[in-house]
Amino acid sequence: MVSQKYIDGYLRQLSIERGMAKNTIAAYRRDLANYSKFLESVHIESLDQVTELTVADYAQSLSQKQGLASSSVARMLAAVRGLHKYLLQENLLANDVASSVKPPKAPRNLPKAISLSEIEALLAAAGPDPDSEDAISSIRLRDRALLELLYATGGRVSEIVNLDLDDLVDPTLVRLFGKGSKERIVPVGRFAQKALAAYLVRIRPGLVALGKGTPALFLNQRGSRLSRQSAWQIIADAAENANLSGLVSPHTLRHSFATHLLEGGADVRVVQELLGHSSVATTQIYTLVTVDRLREIYATSHPRAKK
Repeated sequence: MVSQKYIDGYLRQLSIERGMAKNTIAAYRRDLANYSKFLESVHIESLDQVTELTVADYAQSLSQKQGLASSSVARMLAAVRGLHKYLLQENLLANDVASSVKPPKAPRNLPKAISLSEIEALLAAAGPDPDSEDAISSIRLRDRALLELLYATGGRVSEIVNLDLDDLVDPTLVRLFGKGSKERIVPVGRFAQKALAAYLVRIRPGLVALGKGTPALFLNQRGSRLSRQSAWQIIADAAENANLSGLVSPHTLRHSFATHLLEGGADVRVVQELLGHSSVATTQIYTLVTVDRLREIYATSHPRAKK
């Protein structure tokens, strides 16, 4: 069986030297545990017995026997390739047998965005308007503020629930921490500002009194930090109330944020910075969405485009 100390050493390097997020480290740990089980199943007791064919067989088993999507296979294989590279660099193995095993090409799935009218319906379904009488003491004002901030900033759900009060730079700016704890400052629009201010004044003080005191921005009904799973449920409930079930995922607000900015004329590099993408190539997939939208509008609007 693969020595656990090698895996622990590799994960420690990812955490300390490369600053990978805890969720990423946890995912790599699960992936390498799966790899270790596979090696045990083919009677390999130490990593110096692993060959290129062994790694290739493992990748094939992920898609054929475990039925994983190509994107999942690629992620799990990345953990294995990283482990073998680390062991070579640390002189624990003489060769990197995994380097030439390439991950499967993932199909290019365009991110799914919803229209502005659907966004507005989703936000209205999440909770009352901050100016309404219903907003005085409703916990759903927190839910409205959460979704307003997700759409206003394009932040990942994990980034938003991990916010502390100190991350509100001022009413118009918020500090987000992305993958690898990479920091970025993102503007907050007027509607999100209003919803957030109402939550902070009317709802959060009562929630924080129920707990032991926490700097977390969004709190649950026990006064503790709102979990990512709870945030997902809030989004799912709002989608159901707005008759958008099946169209909305935890990432939908982020995808819609990027798509709507580009449709409004924003530069792709500005959107890259707002999303916290390390490469503009990652952001450019959204330009394909807007091009498809242009084609759709052209096909339905131009008199010589119709068959």
